[in-house]
Amino acid sequence: MLDWDDLRFFLAIARQGSLTAAARELRVAQSTVGRRLSSLEASLGVRLLHRTPEGYTLTLAGQDVLNQAERVEVEVLGVERSVGGRDVKLEGVVRVTCTETIAAHVLAPCFAALQGQHPGILVELMPNPHVVSLSMRQADIAVRLVRSEQHDLIVRRIGQIAFGLYASPVYLGKHGEPDFEAGCPGHRLMTLLDDVEIDPQAQWLSELAARASLGMQTSSHEALLSAARAGGGLACLARFRADPDPGLRRLETPLPPPVTEIWLAVHKDSRSTPRIRAALSAIAEAVKGLAPSLSPRN
Repeated sequence: MLDWDDLRFFLAIARQGSLTAAARELRVAQSTVGRRLSSLEASLGVRLLHRTPEGYTLTLAGQDVLNQAERVEVEVLGVERSVGGRDVKLEGVVRVTCTETIAAHVLAPCFAALQGQHPGILVELMPNPHVVSLSMRQADIAVRLVRSEQHDLIVRRIGQIAFGLYASPVYLGKHGEPDFEAGCPGHRLMTLLDDVEIDPQAQWLSELAARASLGMQTSSHEALLSAARAGGGLACLARFRADPDPGLRRLETPLPPPVTEIWLAVHKDSRSTPRIRAALSAIAEAVKGLAPSLSPRN
């Protein structure tokens, strides 16, 4: 009989492409991952993965096993969510994924307060610019600036974040004030990478500074702010982070700056679990309390 744990390790290697990355995801030693793969291949009597200089790739048999293992994974995770939802104790792990800026400046303080109220709850806060799957239990809760369309999630809007265009006084001293009517020729833009860029921000920048050159791209909001402060160029930044920074100046623009919704998502099978419900409430209250700075009216 196949061991589900062996399949779980196989899935991690197939998705990550290396033993090291799979071990990091599973939080075990690399040797354990390799041993589990060998155990599965021995029990099936077939090689599932080829080792190449670029990493592990699936064999034909491995692709068949992957397809079936993913179906098994969905069922196992469904059982875990169903049983976990009956847990009546305010204790256990809650995994929360969000962007780096929200993690550091919104959620970390509120989870410190939550831990004071419920010391049995362990929050694993995972800043990640990319969307992770709540259905696959990569996280329990997601706080995002883009609404999730997964059908098995409960999603609600909990607030807004206002943005603006910023540059350092030093940069403006060297390059002058941007000519927005002409598309900002002679200026440099610093933006988020395409795979993490928020559509309203990207569209706004493309209309506002069509003739500016691209100076830097990053997946980190905080790196973007630091680069702008250092004189790297023009950047679209969250006002609650950039307005108080003495090294940055918000520029008046002919097009209204974007305001982005903050969305809170949880899997429908997990929303009633007490520890997850407590974390959801803490997040919503934290965002509500910060509303005047997250989305200033002036």
